[in-house]
Amino acid sequence: MKIVSATISPDKVVRIGRIDVLRVDGTTEQDIALQESIDDFEAMQEMARFVKKIRMRLGMSQTEFSQILNISSNTVSQWEQGKRYPKGTAKVLLKVIDKFPESTLAVLR
Repeated sequence: MKIVSATISPDKVVRIGRIDVLRVDGTTEQDIALQESIDDFEAMQEMARFVKKIRMRLGMSQTEFSQILNISSNTVSQWEQGKRYPKGTAKVLLKVIDKFPESTLAVLR
């Protein structure tokens, strides 16, 4: 690990690191809100791919998958389209199915 030392003087601006101070200082609340919405959209799309990957790996239709999870097929469809996001227990269950598909399906059936 490289150690960097610097003497800080109130009269002198010191640039340590890779941060663009002017860009950070110029960031507005609108910029932050836009980035948050972009991040949310990307998270939704990532979860949509995750849900579909699990279902396809199990070789199930949306209807079969929804019956196993005891939810509507419309919910699975909306998850896979990125229109809704699985939360709470559903999200945890999807992660468990991803890690231990056979065991989890045996318990759920």
